[in-house]
Amino acid sequence: MSERMVFEYALLRVVPRVERGECFNAGVVVYCRGRSFIGALTHLDVTKLRALDPAADTTGVRAALHAVEGVCRGGDDAGQASGDDAGRRFRWLVAPRSTVVQPGPVHTGLTADPQAELERLVHLLVR
Repeated sequence: MSERMVFEYALLRVVPRVERGECFNAGVVVYCRGRSFIGALTHLDVTKLRALDPAADTTGVRAALHAVEGVCRGGDDAGQASGDDAGRRFRWLVAPRSTVVQPGPVHTGLTADPQAELERLVHLLVR
């Protein structure tokens, strides 16, 4: 049996009109220091987006979500964060911001498989 380790995660929320504060979940970022793992999975529900803001920039929201996935993948996809370790990238991604794609609060748990946990959380909390 694999050893269970502490992991942290945050939901990615889409807030189409920041002044209204309405949001819906569109992704999850998971970080596990013990495995040097960081990963993100996103899913944009365009129907929800259009319900909150019919004029929302769908392309821009998708690009912002994909950028989070890129930072997690590292390498050239991470842009300026490419040289940062997984922990630093996670902390940067979950820092509060007032944009259309915002991180929620950080939560913790135990897992033996951070990638499987990421997939479970997306299925449970986003899709």
